Amino acid sequence: MLQHMAPLSVDDIAAQIQDGCRLAMPVDYAGVPMAIVAPLLRRAPKRLALVGVPTAGLSFDILIGAGLVESVETSAVSLGEAGGAPCFMRAITGGRIKMMDATCPAIHAGLMAAQKGSPFTTLRGLIGTDVLRNRPDWRVLQNPFSDTPDPVVAIPALHPDVAVFHAPVADREGNVWIGRRRELAAMAYASRKTFVTVERIVEHRLLDDEETAAGVLPALYVEGVAVAEKGAWPYGLWGEYAPDTAELLRYAQMARTEEGFQQWISEVYK
Repeated sequence: MLQHMAPLSVDDIAAQIQDGCRLAMPVDYAGVPMAIVAPLLRRAPKRLALVGVPTAGLSFDILIGAGLVESVETSAVSLGEAGGAPCFMRAITGGRIKMMDATCPAIHAGLMAAQKGSPFTTLRGLIGTDVLRNRPDWRVLQNPFSDTPDPVVAIPALHPDVAVFHAPVADREGNVWIGRRRELAAMAYASRKTFVTVERIVEHRLLDDEETAAGVLPALYVEGVAVAEKGAWPYGLWGEYAPDTAELLRYAQMARTEEGFQQWISEVYK
């Protein structure tokens, strides 16, 4: 018998994102929770510390443009084939946000350390790069198991306060099907709370279905689920719908100016 999880709304999820929240969201092909952007704009939490797993795009650019962001930790912020992220670039060049440069392996390493309960993990590939100059919180250590010089970089555990992503389906228990998007599982394991928006909720238990069980994030790691149809738009969602390329290009063009960005916001989130 299912132990039902009380359904949430996107406003309920947005209410969990308080001032100063360390908020993680996924890369553009892995279920960006665009449905929470409008309620976040209405609530306007301040000093958000955004974490892109492992890169970020439109959702970050909008929140930055709205003045809600204090820092960004990710390996890239862009709109993919639509070009650069205009609000992000203005904020960086204007010194309005702090950029915590990372690499994709470093983001995943920090999440891995967090989910294992370790204070840090190590990477070798960062040695010799200029990324280290911008990350004083990363430490170069001597490999204690080597008798010859062998430096490695210690990456601290990455614990987001809240992770949010969008997925195709959940069940009444709160189990969420993420398929092969394992970065979503990594986010959930490492974060203090994880909320998910989905296209729909099904009545059968996803963990009991041989076709879906292997790709399910168990409800143990999910704080709450909200239904939001087309909740990744204008991004696409695997197996559901394609990206709205025309809208992404329209945003990229309009957001090149502050006035154009505000006009796009008023048109889309009116």
